[in-house]
Parts: sequence; C-alpha cells; structure tokens
Amino acid sequence: MPDRETTSQAPAPRVSARAAALPREALGIASGYAFSGPALHLGALLWDGRCLPDARIRVPLAMLNRHGLVAGATGSGKTTTLQLIAEQLSAQGVPVFLADIKGDLSGMAAPGRADAPVEGRAREVDQRWTGTGFPAEYYALGGIGRGIPIRATVTGFGPVLLARVLRLNRTQEQSLALIFHYADAKGLELVDLKDLRAVVTFLTSDEGRQELKTVGGLSAATAGVILRSLTAFEAQGASGFFGEPEFDTAELLRTGEDGRGIVSVLELNAVQDRPRLFSTFLMWLLADLFHDLPEVGDVDKPRLVFFLDEAHLLFDDASEVFLESITRTVRLIRSKGVGVFFVTQTPNDVPADVLAQLGNRVQHALRAFTPDDQKALNATVRTFPRAPYDLGEVLTNLGTGEAVVTVLNEKGVPTPVAATRLRAPESLMGPVGQEALERAVAGSPLYGRYARAVDRESAYERPAGGGRGAKGPDEMRDAMRRETPGEPVREQPSAVEQAVGSGVFTSPARSVGTQIGREITRSLFGTARRPGRRRR
Repeated sequence: MPDRETTSQAPAPRVSARAAALPREALGIASGYAFSGPALHLGALLWDGRCLPDARIRVPLAMLNRHGLVAGATGSGKTTTLQLIAEQLSAQGVPVFLADIKGDLSGMAAPGRADAPVEGRAREVDQRWTGTGFPAEYYALGGIGRGIPIRATVTGFGPVLLARVLRLNRTQEQSLALIFHYADAKGLELVDLKDLRAVVTFLTSDEGRQELKTVGGLSAATAGVILRSLTAFEAQGASGFFGEPEFDTAELLRTGEDGRGIVSVLELNAVQDRPRLFSTFLMWLLADLFHDLPEVGDVDKPRLVFFLDEAHLLFDDASEVFLESITRTVRLIRSKGVGVFFVTQTPNDVPADVLAQLGNRVQHALRAFTPDDQKALNATVRTFPRAPYDLGEVLTNLGTGEAVVTVLNEKGVPTPVAATRLRAPESLMGPVGQEALERAVAGSPLYGRYARAVDRESAYERPAGGGRGAKGPDEMRDAMRRETPGEPVREQPSAVEQAVGSGVFTSPARSVGTQIGREITRSLFGTARRPGRRRR
C-alpha cells in the first residue's frame, strides 16, 4: 500500500510556487531536486541556519541502482537514514536487504510511535507522518540468532570467499582454488566443511598423494596449512554456516500480496564478534545474485536494493583478488537492476575504485577532534561536488538526523550539494519484542524450507577414511578417475592452467566441464551453483 506522500508519482518538473519564494541560492539547490518521475523523499533543505520545508530533497527511484553511500560518525543517524530509505523503497514495490548488525532494524515490520521528537521533526520538514509497518522477513546466519537460517554450500561459497574467512595468504588462496577445481572435476560434492576437509585429507594421505601430483602447483605442505586452518575454523563453531538447504537468494526479490517490496533483515547481532565471517557472507549473497540475475540495463525502479552496514569490515585486510572482485561486482551488478549502498563512518573506509561508483551520497556529521579526524574530514569534502557553502564547517556542525546530500538526477548528473534535515521513518525505530520476532519467523512460509539442516551423502562419505560408508582406497581412486561412460579419455590442460590461468579469479563467469558430465559455472568470487537448483 503506497504511502500517499513519500511515494507520490505526480509530475513535479518544477519547484512549487511556495518554493519559488526561497532565497536565490536555496532556490537553485531546490531546483536540482525537482524531479518529474517517482522519487524518494529524504528531507528538507537547511540554509543559513533554517530548515526550509518547501525545498524538498529527493532521490529519483530509477537512480537507486546506481549505488550509494551513507556515512557519518557514530550516533549521527546512519541507521535511521537507511531505515527511511528502505521503507520508501518497500512502499514503491522494491525489495530491500538490510544487514542488521546492532539488532536495531527488526522494527521495520511494526508501526512507529508518534512521540514528541517524531512529531516535531515531521512539522519541521512538512512531512505528513503516519506510523506504518512494512512486510519483513528475518534471517540469521547458520541459524545463530533469531531468524530463518541462511546457509551456503562450500561449493557455492567458492574458494575466494572461503580463503578470506580462513585467513589464507595469496599462495594458499590459489592452492585452495586448485582443490576446488579438483573436486569440481571429480564430481565431489562439497556441501559442508567436513566435505572439504575430507578431500584435503585424502589428497595429503598415502592413498591420495598420487592424485595430489595431478593438481599442479599444490604442495603437501600448503595442503596441510589449509587443513589446519579449516580445522581451527570448525573449532570456532563455523560449521553451522555451511550446508544444506542452501539459501536461494531469489527469496530476496519477493514482493508482498499488497505489492510492497519485502524487507529482508539479516540479524548479525549474535555473530558481530566475527566480522570477517559475516561481511564475507554478505558478499556471497551479492555475488550469488550477480551470478543468477539476467541483464536488464536501465530500469524504472531497482529489482533490489542491498544495504551493507559496517562496510569497512569488507575491506579490512582484504586480498587484492577480493578487492578486485568487489569492485567488479559493484560495477556490473547495476545492469542487473540491483543497487548497493555502503554504510560506514567515512568515505575513506571505501576503496577509491568502489567509491567512484557510488552515485548517491548521504553524509552525516563528522568529528574533527584529532589531526587524523581533520585529515579524514578534508578528504571527505574533496569527494563532493562544489558546494555553495563551507562543507568542512557544515559537516562538523550537523545535528543527529541531518546530512549533506548529493544524488544523481534523472539524467544521471549529480545534483547540487544540499545540507538536509532528514525525515522521520514511519516504522518503529528500534527492535520489536522477542516474542513478536519469534512469531514472525515461525509464521514465515520460508521457515519450513530452511529451518532444518540436511546432511546428505557428499564428499565426506566418498574419500577413503572419510566416514560413514567410506569406500576403500582403490575404489575411491577408481571412482575419482572414472570417465563418463561412452566418453573417450581426453588430454586435458594442467590444473594450474585450468583453475588459475583461465581466470577463475578474474573472469566474470567460467564453465568447467567435468569428467562425470557435470558443469559448474563460477562467478566473480568463484561462487557456484549446482545444476538443477530451484530458481524463480
């Protein structure tokens, strides 16, 4: 049910008659936000110490797949801003994904409370505020926390992302890719961590050493390092994040019966002490969407807008391969109708190649208490277009719920920089009660699909010494060398040439024909999907 004001699609090519009476400089800024098509309302212009409710600051709906940045110091209102944007997207039929690290966003499904601060803000910005809840689904990584479990298979997660969570160096990362290639070629299902551990164990055993020689460039010593890292990772309780049923990211693209976009809230509060793990899982979700969605080019509205909170965690100690993959994903996923917003403290937290692709900017207050703070402030100012006021001074004097804004207009041109007093969200600003959250999770149609983990036969059951139903060494070697019946034995390039030289790290997608007739297509991060998986 679209909101009567925040989702208005009435043409507004020019500023209103009331806005025409604004000071000349303020009128020039307001004119840059007078879009004719559907738009999200962010707030009202701040000028010369006053809030000008007739000068509305908006962002065109069609530009939300051009990505964005929401930045600012702790306590400046970033979470409230992404909630404000998310609920307006939902109202216009756009699904939204939110990473909820602090546990503050579960209130999206509940109407907000009309207290004095909310009513005061609504009057200041001329907002007809009505408490409104939005359709929401709640998820939790591996079922740790309150939400529908999100799991990935090890095969689907891929070597680049797994190398990051295992803290492998560049050489070890390449070796892990060779192991994945070996498993792909032999038709070994890597469903969970014990599957991967079984394959590595087999390759380093007496029975598997001959097989190890066929995986060019992989030494027994490096395989041992990977095995120890994997064992330590499992000891930290990471096993629950990998397995089946694997989450289908098409679930994130749904709309409700009333046409509003469903807001998918991933609760990360229970795993916030493992930032490398959950930030990498967020990239898996995004890479998986990129892998499967068709090209759509420019669209009237995004298919999904994806908010990455605490975005700096993605880039901390990231390998060159990982950074390149992020950059390419952000650049290319726009054409698939997906917008990505990075939420962090300063633009300096985001690499320049990624920052250059973020067309929509909402910059909350920055503090300049130390020389490093001042340096970060100066760097932030330089990332904005020219402004009619001293941005350094404005950014240090913004209050909570105020921000400096510039977005892309309907032609893709940056709008004038505008100091803005932001609107109040209409949903609950804070978490819902535990009982209400548990009812929402249990009542979801997705709960029965993903709640219970499934442990079927996979690579763990196949290698020698691997566990239940394990085959003997000779049988295992024969099975792993067996060609597809009726197919001739073919001369193949070395594993190094196939897994590294052909670009598993740099090619947008590659297909690997396997010896048992299987085909795995790996995307930017080396992520993959098994054939026959349900898609919508």
